[in-house]
Amino acid sequence: MNQVLQWVYNQDAEEESSESGNGGSRRAVRRSDRELLDAYSRAVTQVAETVGPSVVAISVRKNRAARGPGAEPGAEGAGSGVIITPDGFVLTNNHVVEDSGGLEVSLTDGRTLKAQVVGTDPATDLAVIRISDGGLPASELGDSDLLKVGQLVIAIGNPLGFQSTVSAGVVSALGRSLRSQSGRLIDGVIQTDAALNPGNSGGPLVDSRGRVVGINTAMIYMAQGISFAIPINTARWVVTELVMHGRVRRAYLGIGAQSRPVNRRIQHSLELSNPFVVQVISVEAGGPAEQAGLEVGDCIFGLNANQIGTVDDLHRLLSKWPPGTGLDIKLLRRGRVESLRIIPREG
Repeated sequence: MNQVLQWVYNQDAEEESSESGNGGSRRAVRRSDRELLDAYSRAVTQVAETVGPSVVAISVRKNRAARGPGAEPGAEGAGSGVIITPDGFVLTNNHVVEDSGGLEVSLTDGRTLKAQVVGTDPATDLAVIRISDGGLPASELGDSDLLKVGQLVIAIGNPLGFQSTVSAGVVSALGRSLRSQSGRLIDGVIQTDAALNPGNSGGPLVDSRGRVVGINTAMIYMAQGISFAIPINTARWVVTELVMHGRVRRAYLGIGAQSRPVNRRIQHSLELSNPFVVQVISVEAGGPAEQAGLEVGDCIFGLNANQIGTVDDLHRLLSKWPPGTGLDIKLLRRGRVESLRIIPREG
């Protein structure tokens, strides 16, 4: 984006120094360019003014176990967050507040308030904390499903206490997958070229109308213009689970598994879209899988009406499946197709 702006300014300079007979048309083009730049600047400025007050800096005091024996107490972690309700619920990243022994939140009006962790979800790198105050400025949440590649987005953070740093860019890709610290894949991740600075993790990614469309979560070091955000539609579901239950409830089967290729004949006979199945390599004693009759060596290729070929496919389907609700499993066992019904537990 900076290169585009520099190019336009260079063009302006060249046109202003030109004494050709087309000066009138050149001036008109120059005015048009400046109007576009003014509109862009107004959009970013307005978003920063609207959303900025709801973006907070989070200082984290790690608990003694996380610091290690003999370590001195102190604020050892920092990140950003965004207030999503006037009564003090703040959305941020799990990796910002994990192992917290105490939290303080700094607002743009100069106040520093105590906060408590409501719940964390390492599988999506999201967390909710709550400030001990009310009447706070809250951001409006948007709809990440409506985002388009090339759309203007603005990343706002409060890194290391520096008030509301702003960077603008575009959505460079949608539907990316990012592996969380827990090992699960986060699907639907937003890739953007809006620069993220250390301490911006947990801050909002917003559209040109100031609506939060993502939570900034990661940047790739040694690579320019590659940053990622968790889509706000994923965050909505996680926030609901954390506020209501203090955790995200996910279905649990009690198996260890790996992807395994199958030969082309089996693939065609089972009408599989890809030549992989999920092979069971361990079964937890007393778990849902053992109770349903799953055995080591079984190769799962269907879960309800969905084909699965990888452990990630299995995680995706289980992530929002209500625990206690039955699932129909299709599998290969010693060359035969069999069906089982399993009742997953919360895990």
